[in-house]
Amino acid sequence: MALTGIQIYKLLPKTNCKDCGYPTCLAFAMKLAAKQEELSACPHVSEAARAELAESSAPPVRLITLKANGNEFKSGNETVLFRHEKTFVNKPGVFVRFSDDLSPAEIQANLAPAEAFQVNYVGISLALDGYAVASVTGNPEAFAGAVAAIRNLSHKPLILIARDPQVMAAGLRVVDGETPLIYAADQDNWQSMAELARQHQAPLAVRADSLEDLAGLTEKLVAAGVEDLVLDPGGRDLATSLSRCTQIRRLALKNFRPLGYPIIALPAEASTPEIEPLMAAQSVAKYGGFIVLSSFTPELLYPLLVLRQNIYTDPQKPIQVQPGLYEINDPGPESPVLVTTNFSITYFSVANEVEGSGIPAWLVVADAEGMSVLTAWAAGKFDAERIAKDVRSFGVAEKVTHKRIVLPGHVAVLSGELEEELPGWEIRVGPREAVDLPSFLKQAL
Repeated sequence: MALTGIQIYKLLPKTNCKDCGYPTCLAFAMKLAAKQEELSACPHVSEAARAELAESSAPPVRLITLKANGNEFKSGNETVLFRHEKTFVNKPGVFVRFSDDLSPAEIQANLAPAEAFQVNYVGISLALDGYAVASVTGNPEAFAGAVAAIRNLSHKPLILIARDPQVMAAGLRVVDGETPLIYAADQDNWQSMAELARQHQAPLAVRADSLEDLAGLTEKLVAAGVEDLVLDPGGRDLATSLSRCTQIRRLALKNFRPLGYPIIALPAEASTPEIEPLMAAQSVAKYGGFIVLSSFTPELLYPLLVLRQNIYTDPQKPIQVQPGLYEINDPGPESPVLVTTNFSITYFSVANEVEGSGIPAWLVVADAEGMSVLTAWAAGKFDAERIAKDVRSFGVAEKVTHKRIVLPGHVAVLSGELEEELPGWEIRVGPREAVDLPSFLKQAL
């Protein structure tokens, strides 16, 4: 049973030391009770109190970890319904399904492009998280062969899909020592699947046609000694899936332990191919932990991963690059010096345009706390004093034989102030938009 804020407060040191980031122990206790803070934030809580508070401070969605040859994927530990309340923690995993009726050569041909898929999105590498192997033949040897074929080509975590415990056992033997996700236990096979999960210390997915049946199964499995569970609430249409997944998250946040687990979504089982992308996107937003696609298609995977990245980015912490002096197209002492902020999209917009122009240039990326040019200027995070400080600290003067620097056109108002901060430097004003940089560099410099 979860403790109230007052009950938690009675177990805290009550020193109001503020080391947790809150003004009082009572304020911290209320946040802890609301699942908006972690007990580890208090460095002074006693071991006895820590043990008593363990259940109350545990995240409402259990953390599940898949492991394979040194690679890990984690899902769970979520504490909020909407990311603006705090932030989402672990991004949902995107897995591509392979069936055991494919030959090893067919598996290799289909898996190779999926394994090689990796794209750069504003400095972040996006790729698949793993693969799912589904038994369609019902043959243990065929299933084991498909698992082995994929494992020989990839070291990413696996989801093993089979309803027959004997078939599942054959697949698990191939990856003995790893931690795949076993899919799935239901009303008919849960005891046998529970035994396999205990034997291989692997998380177990649970499938039922209603939330009541799902909660009943998880309680039976926990009583049988299987604590790492993943939920499949059924429903392969958009409305049913959205409703059930939202109810599961709401109930988990209210500390209804039988549904406090990550969710597996199977867009691969959508009624039509046209629905699969919609189900996958919906599952990223509401509230998938593992997402299984029917096949590898870059035109679906790329936008799906970008959507995931945007949703699971902390809304209070913009995506940013490391401030510094960046070299583009192998610049020399006579190359122009440009200035921008360290907001990732701003940086990559500028860098890509300059790189595409073929003109060598130095790019001073000022520390603007991850804000874009205009936003940072309006917030007082991108001003002449900060720019001058970064120009000096990055050693720009030692890299070039001239003293010319180009400001973004949106902050032309800073040119006079920057001349005062950097005596002897010529301050030029560049275009407002990054797309105009190539023509500006060719004509003005």
